[in-house]
Amino acid sequence: MKFSLQNLLGKTKDQPIENTDSVEAIIQDIENNPFAISESNVLYAGLNELGGYYFFQTVVVGSFKIKVKQGASIDIKGPRLDLKLQSDMLELESDHTDVKGRWITKIDFQINEADASKIDRTSVEQMVLNCKKENIVFSKYESIDEEEWTNWRLHS
Repeated sequence: MKFSLQNLLGKTKDQPIENTDSVEAIIQDIENNPFAISESNVLYAGLNELGGYYFFQTVVVGSFKIKVKQGASIDIKGPRLDLKLQSDMLELESDHTDVKGRWITKIDFQINEADASKIDRTSVEQMVLNCKKENIVFSKYESIDEEEWTNWRLHS
């Protein structure tokens, strides 16, 4: 008599395991303010300078999982902003977390000083992360401060 672990668990090979993680759960779990969000990922970002070289540092937390040797790029778009940045490293790999289905991917992008001065929360509307054949569209995260949140909840 033959039987498999999949049959015992009631799942077939074609049924994906459902990810119950959400953007809201990620934002609650991490102390820093998000820069942008997608459907199932949160992007944390900031500019850094080291020895005269500028980097746009990003951390993607969520369902995004990669292992590549060709690097990545990010398109940063706004009303008067259209930049395409390349990752500073070609080999990139996501790290797993303690939360099932949640990954952390750290990617630094090269940027020149002039372009670095153009990037802030008010100038960016959308970011598109391109890696392998995957494109993730992030929208600027608009946070609600505590007073606005309290007033909104009282009137809902």
